[in-house]
This record gives sequence, structure tokens and C-alpha cells, in this order.
Amino acid sequence: MRAVIQRVANASVAIGGKQYSAIGKGLLLLLGIEEEDETSDADYLATKIHGMRIFSDEEGKMNLSHVEAKADLMVVSQFTLHALTAKGNRPSFIKAARPEKAIPLYNYFIDKLHSLTQKDIQTGVFGEDMKIALVNDGPVTIVMDSREK
Repeated sequence: MRAVIQRVANASVAIGGKQYSAIGKGLLLLLGIEEEDETSDADYLATKIHGMRIFSDEEGKMNLSHVEAKADLMVVSQFTLHALTAKGNRPSFIKAARPEKAIPLYNYFIDKLHSLTQKDIQTGVFGEDMKIALVNDGPVTIVMDSREK
């Protein structure tokens, strides 16, 4: 399971030209699920992200978690995080999980994050064509993979 974590000043998801969800200061999490992923991968990433200290304290150092920074959270599924690009010019997505596996894990990840934070988690809609707008704060962008523990 892969996550791209972006610290944002704000972010929103639009579907069909209409805003679906939005956050202010917080974390936009793009989540890619692969066929081999299990709930343990979701547990690992959710726990790591929950404790990650990437918000600035009074001295400007990245020393605060999203909880301490009173930041929002948004999770958007993104199967393209598992693109294989070694051969040719067209990416292969063979490692990305099929919807029947990915959707339950995506929902499990969101539920796990909610249980850790006790916050509402904003989302996109799995499998939809979404337009994501964001203002990256920093910029701070971190990539995590549950296979790289």
C-alpha cells in the first residue's frame, strides 16, 4: 500500500463539476492499493501517518502531528501510484488491486484513520473521475510504502 502525503493549506475534490469534499489546513492522502495488500498494510500506514510530525511548531520546525496542529484529513484513492513504467511509454497498472479487493481496503484505511483520530475524514469516491485542487503547504510531500517498514 502506498500513500502520498501532502501537507496542504486547503484541498478539495470535485466530481462531475461539483464539489464533493474539502478541507482547510491538513493532510491530503493519496492512497494506492496493490493486490498483495492486507489490512495490516492499512494499519501500518494509518498509524504512521497519524503520528507523523510534519506541521510547524512556534519555532517553525516540523514538530507537530496533525492532531496537535488541529489539521483536517482527506483520503483519495489513486491506483496510478502502482504504475510500472520500466517498459515502453504506456504505464502498466497490473500491480494495482482490482476494485473488489481495493474498495474494502480503502474503506478499512479510512475507518482505521477515523478510529485513531476521532475526526471526520473527507474523501473522494473510489473509481470516479475526480478533480483535485490543492495548495501544497511548504511544499511538504512525503511518499510512504507499507512494504518499506
